[in-house]
Amino acid sequence: MSALHPIVSVTGSSGSGTTSVRNTFEQIFRREGVAAVFIEGDAFHALDRAAMREAMVREPTLSHFGERANLLPELEAVFREYAASGRGRTRHYVHDAEDAARFQAEPGTFTPWEAFPEGSDLLFYEGLHGALANERVDIAGQADLRIGVVPVINLEWIQKLHRDKAARGYSTEAVTDVILRRMPDYVTTICPQFTNTDINFQRIPTVDTSNPFVARWIPTADESMVVIRFRDPKGIDFPYLISMIAGSFMSRANSVVIPGGKLDLAMQLILTPMILRLVERRRCLL
Repeated sequence: MSALHPIVSVTGSSGSGTTSVRNTFEQIFRREGVAAVFIEGDAFHALDRAAMREAMVREPTLSHFGERANLLPELEAVFREYAASGRGRTRHYVHDAEDAARFQAEPGTFTPWEAFPEGSDLLFYEGLHGALANERVDIAGQADLRIGVVPVINLEWIQKLHRDKAARGYSTEAVTDVILRRMPDYVTTICPQFTNTDINFQRIPTVDTSNPFVARWIPTADESMVVIRFRDPKGIDFPYLISMIAGSFMSRANSVVIPGGKLDLAMQLILTPMILRLVERRRCLL
């Protein structure tokens, strides 16, 4: 952790909604004049798409959720370097044709490593492992603000099924195989991270998702609630939040429940002051 070079880390599994959270943070950064550098979690995958497919033939349980398929010591080292000096490096994973046109690289490959721009106010990470801490790596310990984004598991599976079938042309059976292959890593690597986060946003559907493998559509925001859990509720103005977010209520001493359609508003209200505190603390030291 660093007062001069703070790190914000957003963690969630694939399809959990971390990209939407990044969009909210980008709005905050733009509105408040915060210069951020970004790390996308898949930049630290260990293998490109072709090599990953070959490795999965040899190791059927290999998945990007786990440690073996990622450069996690290297990610921790970048966090440490940024915290100490404001420097570091990252790259991009080229997902599709749109990315290929943008980065002039083949889909399924990585762009070359590039140094962060000089003079940033903070580092923002969004990916699978931003709150990981175990006997091998301590990525969570390097971050100043850790955010977890996690829908209940049936909803997560529905989102993944619909996304992979629509965007990648996968069959339901193929997506199911991916879910099963990832499950050990989901249990041992993804879930424990949400104990290390400062705030969790968990989306819960209010419609029947009993069998996610036959769900015909993804529950909408209006068909969902979001549980917001604060690891340390000290200093959180709960009466203010509840008064500002219609339909919200406290379910525990450290948890607020809000209508799903109010998620962006809740994030703006909760996260903007936290980001400003990190940036103001940094600027006081310059």
